[in-house]
Amino acid sequence: QERLVESGGGWGNPGGSLRLSCAASGFTINSYYMSWHRQAPGKGPEWLSTINTGGGVTRYADSVKGRFTVSRDNAKNTVYLQMNSLKPEDTALYYCARVSKALGGDDYEYDLWGQGTQVTVSS
Repeated sequence: QERLVESGGGWGNPGGSLRLSCAASGFTINSYYMSWHRQAPGKGPEWLSTINTGGGVTRYADSVKGRFTVSRDNAKNTVYLQMNSLKPEDTALYYCARVSKALGGDDYEYDLWGQGTQVTVSS
């Protein structure tokens, strides 16, 4: 069974850091672009970042550019999201997804989603 399982969420202080992980099972990520998303309370889903198969090309939403860094370890079948300079508005459920098709620009189609890990930023 193909699965994505996120971990690493929790409480963070404003200005602090958290590192999220997305562990894949049932398939190998090295053939896929992977992405991170979030959904804040009362808001719609927001795409955050996508990383290509080799990890050399990354894309970010303006809201997290310069603060968040996506990376991957294909040997560990895991994708990461390093989140620095956290803000209260980063509070959300964070989840990863497998890209099934690149549509151009920052538009993608996805065919597998994780359940998410909650991040709360508060002093």
